[in-house]
Amino acid sequence: MNAVRGRRIVVRPARLALEYRDGTLARVLEPGAYRVRRPEAVVLVGVAERLIPVAPQEILTAESVPVRVSMTLRVKVVDPIAYTERAVDPDAVVYLAAQIALREALSGVAVDDLLRRTGAVDGETVRRGVSAAAEEVGVQVLGVVVKDVVLPSEIRSAAIDLITAKARGAARLEEARAETAALRALANAGRMLDASPALARLRMIEAAPAGAKIVFGDRER
Repeated sequence: MNAVRGRRIVVRPARLALEYRDGTLARVLEPGAYRVRRPEAVVLVGVAERLIPVAPQEILTAESVPVRVSMTLRVKVVDPIAYTERAVDPDAVVYLAAQIALREALSGVAVDDLLRRTGAVDGETVRRGVSAAAEEVGVQVLGVVVKDVVLPSEIRSAAIDLITAKARGAARLEEARAETAALRALANAGRMLDASPALARLRMIEAAPAGAKIVFGDRER
């Protein structure tokens, strides 16, 4: 925290201080030790990078299907004067702009895209959408991370059923291919045996049980 002792203040790293005199900004204080006329007229502003989590909200997709989406903003104050003077709650301004930008980004996304791609909701699109409002209050949006996209249970169940059906179909197709290959191999073997009587006799000997007596007749008789 920034220490304020009498007329001497210490501005800690990653912070700036705005000193006001008679209601007017007199100077911006960088990290360091200063003497001021009235310490209570000094406003301390953190300028380090920080996170603003956006609570899950229900948004309609391109097909008007409701989904719940949560995200987190990476921000930092780049204009402490605007951050202090242009809004009573500048973080709330950024928060609201982020919600609106997320709704606009998701309104053009189809449910199929949400099911197929984890990055269907583009964080960069949301960042650009919120940046203008954030800059008005002295905040730079460094990045947006869309954390969770939760679809209705009915759609999740349908997606699981579809994946299961595809897997079963692929298994049946593979089984049919194996059977076709086996039949083709048997057909080829049959043609080989028909073309070579000696090979057929050898195959018969291999298939006969141990100790069995095999007598081959003469075709010419």
